[in-house]
Amino acid sequence: MALLASCTGLSKSFGSRLLFENIALGISEGERLGLIGPNGAGKSTLLRILAGQLDSDSGTISMRRNTRVGYVPQDAEFAAGQTVYEVVAGAIRDEHLDDAERAARINQTLGRAGFTDGTLRTESLSGGWRRRLAIARELAADPDLLFLDEPTNHLDFEGIRWLERLLTGAAFASVVVSHDRYFLDNVVNDMAEIARSYPEGIFRVEGGYSRFLEKKEEFLLAQASRQEALANRVRREVEWLRRGPKARTGKSRARIDDAGRLIRELGELESRAVKGVTQIDFTATERRTKRLLTVEGISKELGGRTLFRDLTFALGPGMRLGLLGLNGTGKTTLLRILAGEIAPDAGTVERAAALRTVYFDQAREQLDRSQTLREGLGAHGDHVIYRDRPIHVAGWAKRFLFDSGQLDRPIASLSGGEQARVLIARLMLQPADLLLMDEPTNDLDIPTLEVLEDSLTEFPGALVLVTHDRFLLDRVSTAVLGLDGNGGAGIFADYWQWEQAGQAAEEARPEKKESARAAAPAPPPKKKLSYLEAREWEGMEARILEAESALEALRAGMQAPDVVSDGARLHECYRKMQAAEAEVEALYARWAELEAKRG
Repeated sequence: MALLASCTGLSKSFGSRLLFENIALGISEGERLGLIGPNGAGKSTLLRILAGQLDSDSGTISMRRNTRVGYVPQDAEFAAGQTVYEVVAGAIRDEHLDDAERAARINQTLGRAGFTDGTLRTESLSGGWRRRLAIARELAADPDLLFLDEPTNHLDFEGIRWLERLLTGAAFASVVVSHDRYFLDNVVNDMAEIARSYPEGIFRVEGGYSRFLEKKEEFLLAQASRQEALANRVRREVEWLRRGPKARTGKSRARIDDAGRLIRELGELESRAVKGVTQIDFTATERRTKRLLTVEGISKELGGRTLFRDLTFALGPGMRLGLLGLNGTGKTTLLRILAGEIAPDAGTVERAAALRTVYFDQAREQLDRSQTLREGLGAHGDHVIYRDRPIHVAGWAKRFLFDSGQLDRPIASLSGGEQARVLIARLMLQPADLLLMDEPTNDLDIPTLEVLEDSLTEFPGALVLVTHDRFLLDRVSTAVLGLDGNGGAGIFADYWQWEQAGQAAEEARPEKKESARAAAPAPPPKKKLSYLEAREWEGMEARILEAESALEALRAGMQAPDVVSDGARLHECYRKMQAAEAEVEALYARWAELEAKRG
């Protein structure tokens, strides 16, 4: 595959803090590269540098001539008062389109993103739909290479599946920074991790996230073996040096120099092997009550729509309930009812006497961003009180990967992942019977997610968890409660059972599809082909013949002995053949559409 972009020797610092140095990376046509790394390693910064949004301190970036680059940031911004149609229209750069072609491009792009009403104002959109609009804005510019920074944040499950289909079927290459492990496994065909534990500052593997984990483990084991062997050799050389070689011959001086080199190499290996991991351990009370909270027949309406009706369940120690549903189905509303912040319209919520509840809200409104990190961590003077004993705030900060030099920085200056760690640190100081967690995974890196999973799994109290991280949901929850946003709810064993139930329900509603067809307005009378459509129809037969020839060539290539014996090449050929088959089918469908319109 042809190279689209490459960089060599990229380095970036903010003040005295070095993010990364001497990073080298290449991106080819058709590549979908997943980029991971611990919070603070510089993933978002590297993405902005590659996308031309930020300058590096050193290094070079090379782009193939006329390569169109798109960039979707973590937090998309739109001009006040714009409609979604205007946002997409403003992104189209092709000046050769006439008004009809331009309108068709805009409507097609909005349709791909799931928008059915172009007059919607951007300020009325939820976080998930703002994310879709930000992606649609870049799609309208027809990129060759698209950079996306945490694109699954704020998307519901349907939105994540839409994005997975979009990227896997796209003609453009993409680089995605994400912590969603299922998303990475489903989408990317290349993985790279930025971390100081690697000699080059970055470790790259061809394949999805699961294959990356296998190769990473092999690399770290080899590095550990190398470190152990080197340490033994250094011990022998140090012992030789201590005995003090009497004859300073050329040979002994060379051995002294060699010993110094080995010691430096060992020091570098040891410094790379040091990994900081957030220490998360929520404090539980010693309550032995079998029922901590009982929900009996509660209902809630919002904006004239019934979110849930006659909802009943109970929570006891050790129960971990995941809440599932698309955006707007009432998950956060239900959490706020359980927390006692709002009341249900009907039904009752009974809490055990003196029930202690800890609530993580997805907007992180419990954080005062004008406070310093010291204050945000919950310090009283120079100490925090954790499990009835004082801990110095510097040690408490270190537990969440902050150094003492950051204690007087304002919380507003911290990254999203760092702010999430601050809120977790603050909540850990509060003993709890019941944890209510609303999207705690946004912006957290994968190592922190793994520690969070362990902590939630081991928490002896009850947990209610809202998350779009399917991996965490599967690992942590003992049951899931699915909300459909129209008053219905059901208990399921896990996410996959809920998803299958939703698909089965859709397939079992033919009468709904019939009524929808009946209610649809009559189709407009057929129009003659436009000039562009007539030109397209004239060339369609030749395009189909060309596509079929390409498909046959791929089928023949799959039978070649050197391909059949190479698993990776065979898989790549099969992927290309599937894409070619889809293209042929699409061309035939378009030909039939033009024929019908022509007749």
